[in-house]
Amino acid sequence: MLRTHKINELNESSVGKKVKLCGWVDTIREHGKIIFIDLRDRYGKLQVVVSSDSKDFEKAKKLTKESCISIEGEVRKRPKGTENTELPTGKIEVYISKIEVFNLCPPLPFDIHEKGVSEDVRLRYRFLDLRGERMQKNIIKRNEILNAVRNFFYKEGFIEIETPVLAKSTPEGARDYLVPSRNFPGKFYALPQSPQLFKQISQVAGFDRYIQIARCFRDEDLRADRQPEFTQVDVEMSFIEQDDIINIIEKMLKYVFKEVLNYDIKIPFKRLSYEEAMKKYKNDKPDLKTAEEKFAFCWVVDFPLFEYNEEEKKYNSVHHPFTMPNMEDFKKNKEKARSLAYDVVLNGVEIGGGSIRIHNSEIQQQIFDVLKISKKESQEKFGFLLEALKFGAPPHGGIALGLDRIAQLMLDEESIREVLAFPKNKEARDIMLDSPSDVSEKQLKEIHIQLNLPKKENFKTAKKKLKK
Repeated sequence: MLRTHKINELNESSVGKKVKLCGWVDTIREHGKIIFIDLRDRYGKLQVVVSSDSKDFEKAKKLTKESCISIEGEVRKRPKGTENTELPTGKIEVYISKIEVFNLCPPLPFDIHEKGVSEDVRLRYRFLDLRGERMQKNIIKRNEILNAVRNFFYKEGFIEIETPVLAKSTPEGARDYLVPSRNFPGKFYALPQSPQLFKQISQVAGFDRYIQIARCFRDEDLRADRQPEFTQVDVEMSFIEQDDIINIIEKMLKYVFKEVLNYDIKIPFKRLSYEEAMKKYKNDKPDLKTAEEKFAFCWVVDFPLFEYNEEEKKYNSVHHPFTMPNMEDFKKNKEKARSLAYDVVLNGVEIGGGSIRIHNSEIQQQIFDVLKISKKESQEKFGFLLEALKFGAPPHGGIALGLDRIAQLMLDEESIREVLAFPKNKEARDIMLDSPSDVSEKQLKEIHIQLNLPKKENFKTAKKKLKK
């Protein structure tokens, strides 16, 4: 074994034991004939000591911060007055008999414990940034949130169903990421903006409680705190009404906050109609936080079903075209009808949105008519769904919650990038991988794509333009 213990497994009861530990050099302090090293793994930190009478003393002198090493030695009590009360292992140390160096670290581009390092530098060297205490804590907490979500829904009888990543382009509001097909020249898959159609099909198929921690993709215009790919908690249920969805999501959030933060949130949440929220707060994502809950939740309900697009001279869905209308409104005036849609808001941030779905193909076609989606287009885009709805589809509805956003708010971070292991930067670039990047002509030929880009400017010409 390379190690006998993780660092947090050692304490005063370990004194006298021979141990093997692995980790990274956090700090080094050389005092003449003795060297103190703070050794760190993801479980904790511990002082280890090597003296000049050790055969590996010279090896220890060459160590650098963030070098990856293994040590063998005996656990001892730290001399009285030298204990470190800030560390759980602060009353013990390991007296080293052997050091093995897995990798010496070159000079660091930045101190992983330093605050205020530019985000681009941190993202360029994300493999170092993730070693820092803050990012380690955030990624571990995110994992706890994921586990709590899954545990809750498992106990409630939900089934986790994975849906395809290579799907079909559908008009859902944002631009699709397209994937060209090698075997079908000129045709494209699309990465899902959400598993919406699949989760509705799961209800037609009889899986009346569906859950998925789903990866979603949207090629949106650049925004400071959006990611082109993100994670959502995707939920769908059959034989339910709006209150059933709202109640189970409130229970889930209460469970997650208690499990992860040991924080009690009060349910039920306050409910506001869209009209009331806009009139009172001029916002459909009102911030109800006060000096005394830290976390202020509310629901916004009764959204308009459609909004008019002046530029395109047509109506668009406020949520998506599969949202059930308030049928009383819909019969009177389709364009002005309210919907059975609902958003959950935390501290002025929308963390999830959903609706009761249309389970009747005739109502669905009427929605397409208002949206000016022709019968031909609706068949091309959604024919399989319209057909499925005819085959005994149950009443159903659901919601999608933004896991990244929830984690950011729970951990009190300013950006969702602080709760993602490998985020894109503000320009939607992965600067660690240098992606997106060029690909070879051979690869483009295989997928039947020919680039028609303007020729790159001569460097000197571009420089003159910049000076002007």
